[in-house]
This record gives sequence, structure tokens and C-alpha cells, in this order.
Amino acid sequence: MRAVATVPPEGFRQHRFSPPPGATTVLLVRHGESTPAHPDRPFPMVDGHGDPALDPFGEQQAELLGARLALEIVDAIYVTTLQRTHQTAAPLAARIGLAPAVEADLREVFLGDWEGGELRVRAAAGDPLFPRIFSEQRWDVIPGAEPHEEFDTRVWRGFRRIVERHPDERVVVVAHGGVIGQLLHRITGSERFAFSGADNASISEVVASPERTILRRFNDVTHLEPLTPGR
Repeated sequence: MRAVATVPPEGFRQHRFSPPPGATTVLLVRHGESTPAHPDRPFPMVDGHGDPALDPFGEQQAELLGARLALEIVDAIYVTTLQRTHQTAAPLAARIGLAPAVEADLREVFLGDWEGGELRVRAAAGDPLFPRIFSEQRWDVIPGAEPHEEFDTRVWRGFRRIVERHPDERVVVVAHGGVIGQLLHRITGSERFAFSGADNASISEVVASPERTILRRFNDVTHLEPLTPGR
């Protein structure tokens, strides 16, 4: 038997989305542009990971990001162990008076022999291994890189830990391109690298409820329009 609902005079309208009870809205932000890689000047390292600072252009991106997100409700800010996420979050943290917390499991994928900026150098030089990363859609084709399954497990663990801490809240997570791509792959069931192209200082929105987790937007960069296109 079909359920019978009371029909309002105007009929049943379509309504805007609102998070269900207990849901966490997560704004996934990729850090701002970091300093250029140079073959003769590897990035400083933290726990084996390249740890470049933000480029001055990335600092501008961070300021615009902070100005935009300061207009939204933000209950917590998370960063990773790498300084480019801290520097990206700093303008927002200062505006709204929240100290960022560190979620180490959301640090970038470990690139093994190609850490410290070597990935960019190899890509520019046309290393034949570089296209395999994208054809096989996994970072561990690089010698010594973090195995795909381990990367997937730790990133999902870090994401779920944040969600479980913040029911009915809205949080900003400043992370990395590889991490955002992997999370959105898990959430949507897409190909692994379908979301690998998040721009620096972009915003992607995920709503995680006890029943399901959905992607609401990807790679929102409207706040960066004042900067020179293509820089």
C-alpha cells in the first residue's frame, strides 16, 4: 500500500539541500601554491616528506581563502604535519580566532625516490615513469613510494576521525592534492585519479552523515578571481 501524505495547497516543492542530523560538513582545501622546485635545491624534509613553504603567490591565495571562509560558519580547522597547510590556514585562523589542529594522517602521499621536489623535476624532464602514474592511477609506481593501499587506509582513517569528532558541525581541512583526490575517489566510487586536479587554495565540500557521505562541490576557486589568471 502506498503511503499517503498530507498534500500542501501548492503541492510538493523541491527544497535546497541541508545536512541531515548528525552530519559533518567538511570543506577540503588544497594548500596554496608552494615554492618552485629546483634540481640543485631540494625542499627541506619533515619525516621523509618534502616540506616547502608557500610561494608569495600562495600567500596571496591563502589571504583570499581566509577572507572568503571567514564569512562562513567554521567550527574547527585542521592542517597536516607539513608547513604549507599551516601557512594556508593561518589567515583564516587569525580572522576567526581558531587554532588549527593537526591531523597527521592527512599528510601528502609519500613519493619515495621522488620526494623533496623531485616529482616536479622529473615531470618537466619528461621522465618515462611519470605518465605511468596517471595511466595506472597510483603513486606507488614511483620507486620507494607509499603503497596505494596504505595511503588509502591512512587518509580514510584521518578523514573519519575528523568526522566523528564534529557531528552537526562545519570544519575546514587544509590538506594536499593527492589526499583530496584519494578521499573524493573513496567517497564517490570514481576512478582513482578522477579528482586529482584540485587547484591550489581550492575548496571542495563533502557532507558525511551516519547514512552516507556525498560530494557537494569540487575545486571552487571563485575567491581567487582577483589574482592574475594563469599565474
